[in-house]
Amino acid sequence: MKKSGIILLLLSFIAIAMQAQPGVKIALLKYRGGGDWYANPTSLSNLIAFCNANIGTRIEDDYAIVEAGSRELFNYPFLHITGHGNILFNDSEARNLREYLLSGGFLHIDDNYGLDQYIRPQMAKVFPELEFVELPYSHPIYHQVYSFEKGLPKIHEHDNKAPQGFGLLFEGRLVCFYTYECDLGDGWEDTAVHNDSEETHKKALKMGANIIKYAFTQE
Repeated sequence: MKKSGIILLLLSFIAIAMQAQPGVKIALLKYRGGGDWYANPTSLSNLIAFCNANIGTRIEDDYAIVEAGSRELFNYPFLHITGHGNILFNDSEARNLREYLLSGGFLHIDDNYGLDQYIRPQMAKVFPELEFVELPYSHPIYHQVYSFEKGLPKIHEHDNKAPQGFGLLFEGRLVCFYTYECDLGDGWEDTAVHNDSEETHKKALKMGANIIKYAFTQE
């Protein structure tokens, strides 16, 4: 799609999501391969509620579930992937996801521990010409409504690694943001699920709100 078409599509999403009328949905990606795409069932609902209450969005309460090969992808400005295990895109699904992202869509991948080794080769099918690059702490995604001076918050410990935020940039536009060793989606869940403190929960939601705001407003 030409740049002008991408801009118009983004503007239409922004107008619905950030202004008067509700109607925009965000979506969770259902993928093949056996991994648990359905992990963190309360996370997106809580993120939507937080964003609508705190940053002025008008996102529908119920998120959609969409498959990688479906043209329904193009109805949603924001797509979320999570899980612990195997993920698989065939050639058709990879092409569809690429077209979606080049048409103005935004993909957030959240490693729920164990996804990294599977998601990287699959995203290489989508963008064989790109590699994930670590975003600097100065990147705007960390400084939208809330400022995270040291990048991603650490929500859960697994391998005692620092959290990292990676991106795929196509012609200067961030089309995919990948949160690694962070467990951001776990932090969005109801606090009783992982016995997270309210402080940890809010920290995760604030970073999630930054991602939503960035996805809806970047040029």
